[in-house]
Amino acid sequence: MSAKLRLLYIDDDAAFARLVTRALTRQGFDVVHATDGAAGLQALDSVEAGGGPFDAVALDHVMPGMSGPETLDAICRRKQPPPVIYVTAADEGKVAVTALKAGAADYVLKDLGGVFFDLLGETIRQAVVNQRARRAQAAAQAEIAAARDRAEAMLQEVNHRVANSLALVSSFAHLQAAQMPEGDGRDAVMDLKRRIAAVGQVHRRLYTSEDVGRVELSSYLQGLVDELRATVADECGVTAIRLQAETVLMPTDKAIALGVVLSELVTNACKYAYPDGFGGEIAVSLRREDEDTLLLVVADEGVGFAQGQVRGSGLGRRIIQAMSKSLKAELRYEPAEQGTRAVLKFPAG
Repeated sequence: MSAKLRLLYIDDDAAFARLVTRALTRQGFDVVHATDGAAGLQALDSVEAGGGPFDAVALDHVMPGMSGPETLDAICRRKQPPPVIYVTAADEGKVAVTALKAGAADYVLKDLGGVFFDLLGETIRQAVVNQRARRAQAAAQAEIAAARDRAEAMLQEVNHRVANSLALVSSFAHLQAAQMPEGDGRDAVMDLKRRIAAVGQVHRRLYTSEDVGRVELSSYLQGLVDELRATVADECGVTAIRLQAETVLMPTDKAIALGVVLSELVTNACKYAYPDGFGGEIAVSLRREDEDTLLLVVADEGVGFAQGQVRGSGLGRRIIQAMSKSLKAELRYEPAEQGTRAVLKFPAG
């Protein structure tokens, strides 16, 4: 610590204060003496008499008028007060403990020996170093927090813009499909629209969430189900798509993969479970199998396996396989008493 430290020494004992001033001046301190607590507080308010604010305060315990504890309390209640070294002639632990609890940085026992002056100087230096380190750490933490807040705000804005852009692309796809004759081409465009919607739902959740790194699955899947109900379900004669989902948080990239798988499974069920206008429901559930494993189930009450194997486009199967792999998931189809159950088993983390 190369710069000269400015010390306010508060003590009603003028003779002892002169000794302290001489000793600490030889150690490189700029010492200002105040004769009592009121004078000390006045000196703290003044930045003109002596060259700026004080780096530290040394405070006597026993003083007339405003006592040491009262002065300490008044100093500690100030905004960003300097560290206070409590000086006491009372060799009692409770005095020092009381001072430390009240906000003193340290204490030194008062005597006339040379050790006292050296110890006081070293204690003051260490208290100043410690306070500067704490303030630097607090400033760095505040700067980090502000930078994080700015980054999160920017990320939410990006997600908002991405969600709007995806919604616009989805609308274009819908308009394009409406202009096309029924057939494979129109179906392919509608499938693309649904896949875009699955990704868009994630971004809509992100820019309205405080946690931009994770997605709450129950609300996210509900949004997807509502989207599917309004598009493919109405076209295929499905009477309802019902969702039961536990509250689960999942990283964003995994949530996108899960949404795409759900969209593909529900779309296949809508297309192939109820042929010839035979209507029915599709049930979607998300639950924990155990602490580390989740199950996504898409079940229908349709024709099941009795009239053939699970159907779907080759592209849809490849998408499901790719997304399942990214989730480290196992997908199986289970023949049910009526209809088909698609079960996706994947890690919760």
